[in-house]
Amino acid sequence: MGSEIRVRFAPSPTGYPHVGNIRTALFNWLFARHNKGVFLLRIEDTDQERKVEGATKIIMESLGWLGMDWDEGPFFQSQRLDMYKKYAEQLVTEGKAYYCFCSSERLDAMRKDQAARKLPPGYDRRCRCLSKEQIEAEKAKGIVPVVRFKSPTEGQTAVTDLIRGDVVFENSTLDDFVLLKSDGYPTYHLANIVDDHYMDISHVLRAEEWLSSTPRHVLLYAALGWKPPQFAHLPMILGPDKSKLSKRHGATAINEYQNEGYLPETMINFLALLGWSLDDKTEIMNRQEIITNFSLERVSKTAAVFNRDKLEWMNGVYIRNLNIDDFTARCLPFVERGLPPEVKRPVDAIYLKEIAPLIQERAKTLNEVPQLVDFFFVAELDYDTIMLQGKLDKVQAVNVLEKSIVMLEQLKEWDPDIMEKTIRPLTDELGMKAGPFFSVLRVAITGRTASPPLFATMAVLGRVRCMERLKAALQKINS
Repeated sequence: MGSEIRVRFAPSPTGYPHVGNIRTALFNWLFARHNKGVFLLRIEDTDQERKVEGATKIIMESLGWLGMDWDEGPFFQSQRLDMYKKYAEQLVTEGKAYYCFCSSERLDAMRKDQAARKLPPGYDRRCRCLSKEQIEAEKAKGIVPVVRFKSPTEGQTAVTDLIRGDVVFENSTLDDFVLLKSDGYPTYHLANIVDDHYMDISHVLRAEEWLSSTPRHVLLYAALGWKPPQFAHLPMILGPDKSKLSKRHGATAINEYQNEGYLPETMINFLALLGWSLDDKTEIMNRQEIITNFSLERVSKTAAVFNRDKLEWMNGVYIRNLNIDDFTARCLPFVERGLPPEVKRPVDAIYLKEIAPLIQERAKTLNEVPQLVDFFFVAELDYDTIMLQGKLDKVQAVNVLEKSIVMLEQLKEWDPDIMEKTIRPLTDELGMKAGPFFSVLRVAITGRTASPPLFATMAVLGRVRCMERLKAALQKINS
């Protein structure tokens, strides 16, 4: 695209990164990788009151889990306070900003009055034209002022957006926003402008909610005599009901999806389609395919819809496409933490690999795997005789178990095909339909009415355990 592409992901550690944050990070990362540019990580930790302990660590771990590597950083704004203060003071000296001594109590009263009179909220510019003497008098009282930007009160400010085109704002709607707080920390508006300039950011890709703040930033760039980057505001993400995405829709921290057993490949694919598309039909794409095809031209102006059902479907597709070694390795930590406490740890990975092909088709998330495999590991099964009998009466169920035990005990090889050829003829011998007949065996072997293929399951469980379970079922129903 001519010059070097430099973009940044600049989260605030006031909470753990959620779907919207990570979608923004992903689009920046994809844009950088597609254009062979640079992706920076910057932690905007200037809001000290709302800072959440451990959030920065989770942000970096989440990016690492998704494979979104950064080329520079992390940079921390809290380590650059002198630079922000320097430019705030420069703007005051040049008459482009001013000291504001208004107390929080006065500002609260002002906002309440504006709300009561149904006026738009905003600072009333009381301190904008204080004389030098008035400023010195306020400072003599020990009041530490904030620094506010002198926004123009007339005319218009135009913002060129790479996704939305030209957007024009009336300057009369802009307030004199704070640049530097009384504690010496900058606001987002000042800090991100200074950092983007000194980090040579070429493009700012951020959420649509920041579009209304962009005229402030354009004016601030002009006041400092700097060339602004190009802006692209990404579409909102809505829930299936078209309301703002919330926790009930799935707007949880991204590491919760990791804990629930979603694959990073799935999340990259799914999040990329929240506002971008290759065409009208392609949904499954690997990381490199997305990088190769990513462009801002194909980013939508309209809101994207977060569909949890689609995410689960997509994760199931990715799980089924894993080779068995990879699937087993990814399952192992979930099985370790998810099996009942009485199961011996560590879990036998070789045994789990034998089980894995039987349940891979059924798993939508890795977190489901412990519930799909627990009967392979527990010593005793939990079921009642009603479940065991199913649609059969007691006599019929007893016949199924007794005949099956006799036939299976005679087998020299514990092979699934041989077992099925041996047992299936019993349905005709006993005059039963296959469904109710095999349901009894399935419950006896697995403790559930739905399971992986019965005879393949029995082969993995082994002769000894299967015969113990069949005899235990017979004893349970007879007692």
